[in-house]
Amino acid sequence: MPRALLSVSDKTGLTEFASGLAQRGFDLVSTGGTARVLREAGLSCRDISDITHFPEMLDGRVKTLHPAVHGGLLARRDIPAHLDAIEAHDIEPIDVVCVNLYPFRETARKPGVAPQDVIEQIDIGGPSMLRSAAKNFASVTVVVDPADYPRVLAGLDGIGETADATASAPADIADLRRELAAKVYAHTAAYDAAIAAWFATQREDQFPEQLALSFARKQLLRYGENPEQKAAFYIEGPGAGLSALVQHGGKELSFNNLLDLEGALLALDPFGDECACAIVKHTTPCGLATGATPADAYRKALACDPVSAFGSVIAFSAPVDDAAAELVAALFVECVVAPEFSPSALATLGSKKNLRVLVGRPGPYVATDLKRVRGGVLVQDRPSARLDDTTWNVVTRRAPTAAERKDLLFAWRAVAGVKSNAIVLARDGATIGIGAGQMSRVDASFLAAHKAKSAGHDTAGCALGSDAFFPFRDGVDHAATAGVKAIVQPGGSVRDAEVIAAADEHGIAMAFTGRRTFRH
Repeated sequence: MPRALLSVSDKTGLTEFASGLAQRGFDLVSTGGTARVLREAGLSCRDISDITHFPEMLDGRVKTLHPAVHGGLLARRDIPAHLDAIEAHDIEPIDVVCVNLYPFRETARKPGVAPQDVIEQIDIGGPSMLRSAAKNFASVTVVVDPADYPRVLAGLDGIGETADATASAPADIADLRRELAAKVYAHTAAYDAAIAAWFATQREDQFPEQLALSFARKQLLRYGENPEQKAAFYIEGPGAGLSALVQHGGKELSFNNLLDLEGALLALDPFGDECACAIVKHTTPCGLATGATPADAYRKALACDPVSAFGSVIAFSAPVDDAAAELVAALFVECVVAPEFSPSALATLGSKKNLRVLVGRPGPYVATDLKRVRGGVLVQDRPSARLDDTTWNVVTRRAPTAAERKDLLFAWRAVAGVKSNAIVLARDGATIGIGAGQMSRVDASFLAAHKAKSAGHDTAGCALGSDAFFPFRDGVDHAATAGVKAIVQPGGSVRDAEVIAAADEHGIAMAFTGRRTFRH
């Protein structure tokens, strides 16, 4: 009689799967809570202690760590000496292993959870059984994911009345076992990575000697940045970041859609609970504004650069109502994301062919940022989204007026979401010109003014935000030519004195923030 060992924390689909095994002639062996669930469902199963002849002990810490279990898992069926050895010790082969692990990650995420409670959720026997069974996948079918239960039962049907699997098993079950074994090792690696990361947080070791990363594949993408590049979307865990958004309508999100969504939401972060709208193209804003309503914020953001807004991604920080939806529907855009949409707004936008509407707020994400380089990964803190004027230092003879300071604060928040080198021109809670991704700051200043004038904006009296210091006075001179009357920048250049003198010559008020907001 073939034997199946079942020991699971996640009981989803357990009784149906175990019933299917029993119907196929399997002897069921189980542990603790799993055995109880099976018996309550009317299924016959033996306790693990009937196999090991040793009681579960240490509050369940020791129950499957025994030669009777691992000998039954690891014995190769194609080596007579292995079979002789387990027979000599009265060990029976185990043909199917169904194990999923203690909920370590879920426990560790609970607010205020005691460290000892987290430690007790470090599974020892489960990973050991999974690894043993997966190593012997030529003979043992191992399943760690309840979603695979139907496939396993179907695969077992393909090898006849007995599940006494050998190296001569049909190709379909052999391929399935290999696939499931690979899934096991990916699963246990992710589990160990989560444990290692938790221990690092307990030691307050932000950058441990070994960086263990774990991401689960959310979906395969049609292609990457370009059609010839294969791509997929991986997430840190269920409900993390962009995966928390619910899509309505349109095709599946593309690689570039996801990048632009991240850029749009990042641009809104500094504005907190204010009603704001960001219009993003190629991961950087081409328009950003706050307003009394979503429609008002959208009109102001679109006015910054209506040409570039074609084919963009649009993000709102406030629920989208009918008026905003009608405005957005008049423009071709790829995606719209907001915390909520009114039913009629959702219907209006849903009528647009291929428009992807994303509803919800991004889930939590780890507070580190990863950037891949050849042969390695760069890891850094994520910058704080909180940008205010409490630590500013006015360095010019003329201080900004109250209205100018308000424009400067908006410009300072807006420039943080723009690719470096970045300059924004702003007025009345809206960008009117954006110079993004330039190799020099003076070129970024020139481009911001050029974009503003191209869109019909009067730049006289506007505010300028810079994501880093001006290395030379030429950036200030160019800003003065455009009519800029107030500048906010980090400061810190060896030529700060020259830059301040230039601002004083032009009658420009300037504040240093002492903080850089590069976005490479």
